[in-house]
Amino acid sequence: MIPIKTGTDLARMRVACRLSARILADVAAQVRPGTTTGELDAFAAARMRELGVASAFFGYGGFPGYTCISLNEEVVHGIPGPRAINAGDLVSVDLGVVAEGFIGDNATTVRVGAVDAESARLCDVTAAALAAGIAAARAGNRLGDVGHAVQTVAEAAGFSVVRDYCGHGVGRKLHEDPQIPNYGTPGKGPVLKPGMTLAIEPMVNQGTHRVEVLPNRWTVRTCDRKRSAHFEHTVLVVADGPAEILTCAEKK
Repeated sequence: MIPIKTGTDLARMRVACRLSARILADVAAQVRPGTTTGELDAFAAARMRELGVASAFFGYGGFPGYTCISLNEEVVHGIPGPRAINAGDLVSVDLGVVAEGFIGDNATTVRVGAVDAESARLCDVTAAALAAGIAAARAGNRLGDVGHAVQTVAEAAGFSVVRDYCGHGVGRKLHEDPQIPNYGTPGKGPVLKPGMTLAIEPMVNQGTHRVEVLPNRWTVRTCDRKRSAHFEHTVLVVADGPAEILTCAEKK
């Protein structure tokens, strides 16, 4: 069953989402050549402590980091560590926090300095696919409309959407119903209702949609080693109009 949030739930969840967005922006600003993914993770952990929130990822299923940081051909669930970031890299940062008993989950892909034209286009298209998915997350629409919107934007640009991993409901738990694939058939799936909170997160690859998990059992990378981008927002389905983006550092 897909949880419906009450007014009190949403007041608390907005706090968690705003803080998650604020920390994500702070971490993204620290991405630069020579920095390691472990240093970025330590910075994120320090900001969480400063703001009085907990990581939604640390220890989840045994995950060892406060954030997921994935580079270039890595899609999601990158374990922070000694790997250094280089100019021209794509760095995907996925971050969730717990505050007021609720979770805010969001992600972005950062371009490190000047990246090649195809990597820049990949990022632009993935961000546009997320925007299309959010626009489709309207009360009365169905879940398939969201995935179809994401898929259409990505594939029209010649890219592919990852099929083995997807978005999800989010609230008191990091992963709630429903699962939100980044592909779908319009008019199919559960009806979206006001009060549903969804983490919509396109993962878009330059090449094949096929992925594999590294021996560390967490990091997911593309099978063809081509690059991937990842953007995510937590959104609220409202009674009238497009979904409200909860993971905004400032209200928009």
